[in-house]
Amino acid sequence: PAATTHGRTSPMTKTFTLDGKTIPFEEGETIMEAASAAGVYIPHLCHHPEFKPHGSCKLCTVNIGGRLGAACTNQAAEGMKVESETAALNADRLALTQMLFVEGNHVCPSCEKSGNCQLQAVAYHLGMLTPHFPHFYPARDIDASHPDVMLERNRCILCELCVRASRDVDGKNVFGIGGRGIRARLIVNSASGRLADTSLSVTDRAAEVCPTGAIVRKRHGFTIPIGKRLYDHHDIAEVPVAGMERPKK
Repeated sequence: PAATTHGRTSPMTKTFTLDGKTIPFEEGETIMEAASAAGVYIPHLCHHPEFKPHGSCKLCTVNIGGRLGAACTNQAAEGMKVESETAALNADRLALTQMLFVEGNHVCPSCEKSGNCQLQAVAYHLGMLTPHFPHFYPARDIDASHPDVMLERNRCILCELCVRASRDVDGKNVFGIGGRGIRARLIVNSASGRLADTSLSVTDRAAEVCPTGAIVRKRHGFTIPIGKRLYDHHDIAEVPVAGMERPKK
């Protein structure tokens, strides 16, 4: 049968099913890429279409023909049967999201990113009402040394998007991850360890790709008032993933 998505139909398109929906895909696309191009949301935080899939947050874990795998790293295949919106998978996603909140110091009402934060939006989408787990209250510092960008490590979820953006897009390698386990933290690649002593520019991709409020531009935090921001009015599932659209043929 012909595959249809967003008004496009092709009798030759390969397809797989996702929660019973027919999803067309192009050779080499991952499950996440094909689903996003078809307008179907799979929860995620560390994935971004500009960068090579990372597979670290595990929120996009789906059931692929009876086995679990990350939608962002597993390629789509003809006839594949994938499940994402199941009670068990969403329960796991909720637990992972709750753990991200308690492993950092996330105080949404006072955060400049509130309403535009993907972590907050995913939590709303999954129905998170409380952190559920005891807070760790880790000792994390703030680096406000840079004239235009602030690094708020209390909000970092170690998604490494800034690391990949600085390395692969900006060509600067400003950021990295140091330590292991609960001691893992975002580090700055300068002799002093201060953001001001790096080549980071406010116009760098690394300065704007953070899904939380860990990296924010100074003097812009409340340009758009809280209550009028993207996720204040839209569930994250309703917001298209920028860069995931296929060109019309």
